[in-house]
Amino acid sequence: MALEITDSNFEEVVMNSDKAVLVDFWAEWCGPCRMVGPLVEELASDYEGKAVVGKVNVDENPNVAAKFGIRSIPTILYIKNGEVVDKQVGATTKGDLAAKLDSAMA
Repeated sequence: MALEITDSNFEEVVMNSDKAVLVDFWAEWCGPCRMVGPLVEELASDYEGKAVVGKVNVDENPNVAAKFGIRSIPTILYIKNGEVVDKQVGATTKGDLAAKLDSAMA
């Protein structure tokens, strides 16, 4: 299951991670987010122990969303060593998400 990432645990879970991190910025009311959400959950299982996969509800955690300038959701950031290495805006396929995560892990 994808980690719930919040304003309060973002630094610890994402920025201080020794693994690549996929962060899905989403909201309950967002249709495309509901399409991407199950794919992110599948990736959380697929990459367990190899990468960190988490979700940020932008309505409940506005500080993290603002820090990264998230204006459209879903937005997925790929972060490695505290740096954004890739980004996906809008709905996409599981294959695309996995390919970008694999690239971030390399």
